[in-house]
Amino acid sequence: MQYHAYTPSPPLSHFIERFWACSDVPAHARERILPSGTIELVVNLQDDEIRIGDSLAGERVARYSGAVVSGAYERFFVIDPQQHASILGVHFRPGGAAPFLTIPPGEITGRHVTLDECWGRGGRELRERLCAAPTVRERFAILEQVLLQRLLLRPLHPSVATALHAFREATTVKEVVREVGLSHRRFAQLFTSAVGLTPKLFQRVTRFQHARGLARASAAPDWPAIALACGYFDQAHLHRDFLAFSGFAPAACLRRHSERVLPNHIPQVA
Repeated sequence: MQYHAYTPSPPLSHFIERFWACSDVPAHARERILPSGTIELVVNLQDDEIRIGDSLAGERVARYSGAVVSGAYERFFVIDPQQHASILGVHFRPGGAAPFLTIPPGEITGRHVTLDECWGRGGRELRERLCAAPTVRERFAILEQVLLQRLLLRPLHPSVATALHAFREATTVKEVVREVGLSHRRFAQLFTSAVGLTPKLFQRVTRFQHARGLARASAAPDWPAIALACGYFDQAHLHRDFLAFSGFAPAACLRRHSERVLPNHIPQVA
């Protein structure tokens, strides 16, 4: 897989973790994309279409134009990587997509929308410019220019910013609510609107991703120790979240990891 990544300069870097591009025609026909707690902008440079399968067998397929915004998901979904053999994307930080979209992240949870729905004609124009650019470097430069023009410097609500920082330290939702001085309901509304997931679900997804990262970094993962380090009650609790978010038990999910796919993708092989 040919993979390129680039971190844009400030102020974009406050909202965007990376631009990425990859090109490949893998042997497997399907990939699962796991939930990450973030929103992604994806452009298919090969075909003016993106196909998304459901999280079960991938048999029900939704078709979109070649530039989409992928909302924050609570479970995996399925793509045909051969149809998406040349793609470009923007990986937003949690809560970072809102200043660029006309649709609140909380309204696209668990679904995809075309970039045209967010930007009108500007979505199609961006794809046309990216397809015409001859190099990855030039495509990243176009993305940076367009997103700078689109950036509306609307700060996150202070309670959401506080929560995103606190959740990095495994602070509970109850503790955050007490700190920000809002009712649980009001805080959940603000957080979900800005991030796209409820606070509790966001914590579950990021904890799952933390556990997956620790497991991938070890030649022989100690699953009970990983469960403890990530704040699970026990190994059975970790097992349930892996099944919920990836469709696989922890060891099976790890076995399916491949360096030939994007970091948050796993091949779905028969």
